[in-house]
Amino acid sequence: MSIQLASLTAVQLRRAAGLKEKIDALNKELASILGAPASVPAKEKKKGMSRAGRAKIAAAQKARWAKVKTVKPAKAKKRKMSAAAKAKISAAAKARWAKAKAAGKKSL
Repeated sequence: MSIQLASLTAVQLRRAAGLKEKIDALNKELASILGAPASVPAKEKKKGMSRAGRAKIAAAQKARWAKVKTVKPAKAKKRKMSAAAKAKISAAAKARWAKAKAAGKKSL
């Protein structure tokens, strides 16, 4: 049925519902005559994937993770500052603080 429900009128919908009820009642009557259960559900198609397919996917994912975990990126070496450079920076900072303190005392 390629008919869109939205395109049907209220009268058409009521008529279709009535026909559906009649069909269901006739199916129940036929089932009682033949001795079959009143409502026999149609077999649903099993959805999903096979165990073998799932196993293949799991194995591939484990292989990807193993590859990522074994190949570790090389760490960048930290730069080490020489003692002379540290002393030079320290002396410059001390000079700045001395200058700031001297300026602060003059304003008092």
